[in-house]
Amino acid sequence: MSDARFIPPQLNPLFTRLIQSIFYLVAYFGYKIKFVIDDRDVAQLKAISHQRVVYLPNHSNLDDGLVVFLLSARLGQLFHYIVAYEAFAGLIGKLMPMVGVYSIRRGVGDRYSIKQTLQILQQPESKLVIFPEGGCSYQNDTVIPFRTGAIELSFKAMEKLIKQEADIPDFYLVPVSLKYTYPQATDAKIAESLGGLEAALSIQPVKEDFYLRLRAISAQVLANLEAEYNVTLDLTDWNQRIEYLRKHLLDYCEEKLDITPATELPNRERIYKVQAILRSLDNTTAKQSQINYEHLYQTTVRLLNFDAIYDGYVADNPTPERFFATLDRLEREVFNIDRPKPKGLRQAVVKTATPINLKKYYQNINSDSSRQQVINNLTQEIQQQVQAYLN
Repeated sequence: MSDARFIPPQLNPLFTRLIQSIFYLVAYFGYKIKFVIDDRDVAQLKAISHQRVVYLPNHSNLDDGLVVFLLSARLGQLFHYIVAYEAFAGLIGKLMPMVGVYSIRRGVGDRYSIKQTLQILQQPESKLVIFPEGGCSYQNDTVIPFRTGAIELSFKAMEKLIKQEADIPDFYLVPVSLKYTYPQATDAKIAESLGGLEAALSIQPVKEDFYLRLRAISAQVLANLEAEYNVTLDLTDWNQRIEYLRKHLLDYCEEKLDITPATELPNRERIYKVQAILRSLDNTTAKQSQINYEHLYQTTVRLLNFDAIYDGYVADNPTPERFFATLDRLEREVFNIDRPKPKGLRQAVVKTATPINLKKYYQNINSDSSRQQVINNLTQEIQQQVQAYLN
């Protein structure tokens, strides 16, 4: 299996065990993360340690991969992980395959990644992590719709195993909730982040109320984006403005690349397709087509950053966690950065639902239509269980 656009796993058990042994300290001092999981959840996962398991966590933060790696260390197990191709950059990107990470190109049918996934899922006692949201939501306690791909691939792997073994094997799916909390005092950090954004946007804070200051910053960012993309609306409802802006930016990207809009797909899938096409262009092609590559790509980054945001997210439940999730998004936009600095020590709280044995479902499938219905129902059930624990 060789392709310049696919990075296979090169799991080195000795190296991975070494990294696991020190990673609690790395996470705590380097990323301000303290890993938290209940002993009952650990016991529940260790009870299926000799089975094939697919872990399905929500994806609210760019540090989620670190947290799942901490879970593997807590269990004393070796995991494989599917990660977006563009994440394999720098020294860390070169080390990632050695701990079981391999790539997937979003927005295209990545047959190399799919083939690798099926091979891993057929291995005895395999453990694989797939983020079913398909990308980062940037919201600490809500999920975006789960995709069906993880469960579809699990069923395909089971079919291959049945042909080899003439028996239906045990095969587990584990819904995983990842949630970050800030146990220490946070007002100073909120004030610091608000002040930095206000200075960058030339906003003079007129009130001490954090929420009103956050709204003023958000209003300026929204107005700046509308001005940059020549959007003129006579609307006072922020959610209508946000939704229109999202549509306008996505239409702009697809029009520039001459892509027929696949309106039946979620916006996120359409954005990934745009990014995939942009990455396939060389400088000559981009210049000949008069494509402003940098601006188009920045537009897709903005679309993903604000994909799940809505007016009222903080007001509905003004916790420090929701403040910080929103401030992180605004800092990404205003300062053009990928990973804002952690705003204090975070507890990464991991909760797992009861493992689901696919064997029980597979026995009741008697047609392609019933199989798809089972996959859809399971996807929805897992999403609901993850959201329930986040609540």
